[in-house]
Amino acid sequence: MPELRRSTRVANAAAATATSTKNAVVNSEPPKKKAKKAADNSEQVSSSSSTELQVGDKIPELTLLDENENEINLAEAASNSKYLVIFAYPKALTPGCTRQVCGFQKNYQFFQDNKVTVFGLSSDTPKAQMNFVTKQHLEYPLLSDPGKKLIGVLGAKKSPSGIKRSHWIFVDGVLKVKKIQISPEASIETAKLDVETFISEDDGVKEEPKEEPKEESKEEEPKKESVSESAPESNPKTE
Repeated sequence: MPELRRSTRVANAAAATATSTKNAVVNSEPPKKKAKKAADNSEQVSSSSSTELQVGDKIPELTLLDENENEINLAEAASNSKYLVIFAYPKALTPGCTRQVCGFQKNYQFFQDNKVTVFGLSSDTPKAQMNFVTKQHLEYPLLSDPGKKLIGVLGAKKSPSGIKRSHWIFVDGVLKVKKIQISPEASIETAKLDVETFISEDDGVKEEPKEEPKEESKEEEPKKESVSESAPESNPKTE
């Protein structure tokens, strides 16, 4: 009988050990991952705060620094100028961007004569923009947007990083032209052409088809009656 009781105790102990081991294994399983609601909410907030500007929208109320670290308020700049051109380039002092800024500089007299405000825009620091202005002898400001606030709102932010070469034209503070991902040469030529079109429309000058000059109708001269020369009549001789 003592041996039977001992074997029963051993069996019970073994069973208890197995149960505790099983529970330990179950409890050691990693908890299920929960959905990252916070991340989703932050993405929604950022996307709603950076809604891309469309043609017909007003210029955003943003302030950026230029190459001299002067604060430039975009809405104020637009209110002081009927036409406002902003062009974006990927990086200061690079070949394509140099062609773009120099192209606008080459046509700057045209913009100035027509009271058009011009801003260059990139994510470079004010110091880098100053080097760009000095080296290329630019007469217009370059805006610094390291956080890509304006660049994102205008739709020129490249994913995951970078900037799409683009330009925008505002008339009376309202976006009228939006051209994204274009070449340096196309940016210059089309921006100038679009501004010329707006100026012509504002001046009421519309190109009319040229009429070909009409040929003057020649009036027929009255025909002169031909007088046939006849021999003079011989007078009868008087005897």
